[in-house]
Amino acid sequence: MVREILGAGALYFALVFGAGFVVGFVRVLWLVPLVGERAAELLEAPLMLAVTIVAARWVVRRRAVPTTTSRLGVGLVALGLMLVVELTFVLGLRGMTLREYLAGRDAVAGTVYVTMLVIFVLMPLVVRR
Repeated sequence: MVREILGAGALYFALVFGAGFVVGFVRVLWLVPLVGERAAELLEAPLMLAVTIVAARWVVRRRAVPTTTSRLGVGLVALGLMLVVELTFVLGLRGMTLREYLAGRDAVAGTVYVTMLVIFVLMPLVVRR
């Protein structure tokens, strides 16, 4: 069962991260210059919420994740992968420390981001098979 949870969590992460990468690319190149960083991040959140819902539903159905515990495991595995990738690559590419990254976050957009991470973890529990 652990292997199935790891696989489903990795798939869930890949789907949401892949979509987020594309959306983030569009946000940074086109939206930020038009509306600013905070507004761009806030405009991105509803789209990423929809992606998270669809990805969680698809993974839970496709991988037949049956129990509450295993669904929570899928969300936690996906979160772990998300944090590793973000902290490794985003900070590495920007040449920033974690402290600098956190200090530079907008309070409003940062709160929405943390809320989205919590939703990301819990979504496999919420969606129906």
